Amino acid sequence: MKKTCFFLILFSLAICFSANVNAQCAMCTKTAQQLGEKPAQGMNAGILYLMAVPYCIVGFIGYRWWKAHQNNAI
Repeated sequence: MKKTCFFLILFSLAICFSANVNAQCAMCTKTAQQLGEKPAQGMNAGILYLMAVPYCIVGFIGYRWWKAHQNNAI
């Protein structure tokens, strides 16, 4: 229980104190500058979303693998 609370607090602090991230390559930045401020923010959010999905999938698979092999090691 203490471990779960620790990670929950750590995750909450990481969310609260995160910096703004620009996830655009040079070509996307030029295109976004031509579109304006609002479309550029939407484009950046879309790039971050597309970047986060594979990490979540790999993390989930890794967690399931670790959980399955943790019981066999004992």
